[in-house]
Amino acid sequence: MPSGRSPSRATGAAAAVATAAVAGVVIARRRLRRRRSTGPVGSTTQATRTGELAKLASQVGVGAAANRARRVFASAPRKEELDAELELRTAEQVAATLGNMKGALMKLGQLASFLDTAMPDAARDALAQLQQDAPPMTGELARGVVEADLGAPLARLFSEWDPVPIAAASIGQVHRAITSDQRAVAVKVQYPGIEEAIRADLDNLDLASLGLPLLFSGLDVRAVGDELRARLTEELDYQLEAANQRAFADWYRGHPFIHVPEVVAELCGRRVLTTELADGVRFVDMERWEQSERDLAAEAIFRFVFRSLYRMRAFNGDPHPGNYLFAPGGQVTFLDFGLVKRFTPEDTAALFAIVRSAVIEPDAAALRVAIERAGFIAPGAPVPDERLAEFSEVFWGPIRNDEVTTITADYASQVSRRYLTGRATDGDVIKWAGLPPAFVILQRINFGLLAILGRLEATANWRRVATELWPTDGPPSTPLGEEEAAWWRVTHG
Repeated sequence: MPSGRSPSRATGAAAAVATAAVAGVVIARRRLRRRRSTGPVGSTTQATRTGELAKLASQVGVGAAANRARRVFASAPRKEELDAELELRTAEQVAATLGNMKGALMKLGQLASFLDTAMPDAARDALAQLQQDAPPMTGELARGVVEADLGAPLARLFSEWDPVPIAAASIGQVHRAITSDQRAVAVKVQYPGIEEAIRADLDNLDLASLGLPLLFSGLDVRAVGDELRARLTEELDYQLEAANQRAFADWYRGHPFIHVPEVVAELCGRRVLTTELADGVRFVDMERWEQSERDLAAEAIFRFVFRSLYRMRAFNGDPHPGNYLFAPGGQVTFLDFGLVKRFTPEDTAALFAIVRSAVIEPDAAALRVAIERAGFIAPGAPVPDERLAEFSEVFWGPIRNDEVTTITADYASQVSRRYLTGRATDGDVIKWAGLPPAFVILQRINFGLLAILGRLEATANWRRVATELWPTDGPPSTPLGEEEAAWWRVTHG
């Protein structure tokens, strides 16, 4: 923690809540090792969850105010001690809240943990644990969900069952098991009460109250809100997730380095999803590999995202490090298909029109037409074509030029901050920007993918790799590209 840090920076509303919340996750997990949850998600109604957050905000605010008062006559070293004490006290307050709320609020924590490097390291490191290891429910409670959803005793459903989860996240947790025909499987079990909790969070989603229409005059608040609610609600239906995962497994079957676990349909229900048990190391372990291996993993993820988008016209809309397993040589297993967005041919054509006029054949006038037709800016907005083209350049950096480029974490953060909050000099563009409902989830994966590649300091000629995946059908440009091209010829002609 740098000396002389101002209290406004250390304990401003957003920073204090974010830092305390992530620190609270660590404390909550320590407590829950001793006392796991024995019931369903604790707060499910809109009024209760809103009340808990309001209480938490009040506690944080009171603590911050007291800290400011104490700092007035404190020496520089004492100010540092006071700030550290404030973060610890606030973490204790947050622990009880985050330990049970899960749902959509936890997903925000997952996203924040890897999207922006401007977050303090301690906060980001603590939040990163949400990517694969949230406080779990007890084995007995998970057993009850499985038996109720699949309609049979656990002993009849599986020959072996591990009551200790191997992963716990925002909506459910995963257990190892062996089927009656001796297949090793992963069983995802939804938390009791989580559906009500998420619906309460989504009922609270009010984009207008956030002032977004004032910042983005082209935003259709109702349509965007409806799209978010529809997609996030879909994650609650594990039967739909099973169908999504089967579609991706079928499409990528036989792929040389992309793997999607097979679904065990007879052991799936609305709140239970059973798939083959996949092997591999987690993202935090893969980050310690040699850079050449990190580059291969990054290229595999990049190829999965854009081949799925332009060829399958679908993609997994929940990109965060907890949804991957890795093996050397660029081998990546993709998990969690609860949030899948499908596109029409017209949608992908609109997206590629933007790519063509921004990158392949740069033309400011054509780019404006493509952006307006896709709905990203209001038609006739009083912004010069060249200004629109200049603003969009930040999104095309890694693929603009035919050269080897390293994607850094700082660059990924700059892109997300510029788009989501804007620079002071970008107001003339952002004021007229819109977010087409069909592409709401696309932005989530754009920023998520860029953040992941930035974490890996991923290096490649991204332009050439992208050219393979766009409808341009470019030739293979890497060894992974050669392998993928051979697979594509056999499976998709």
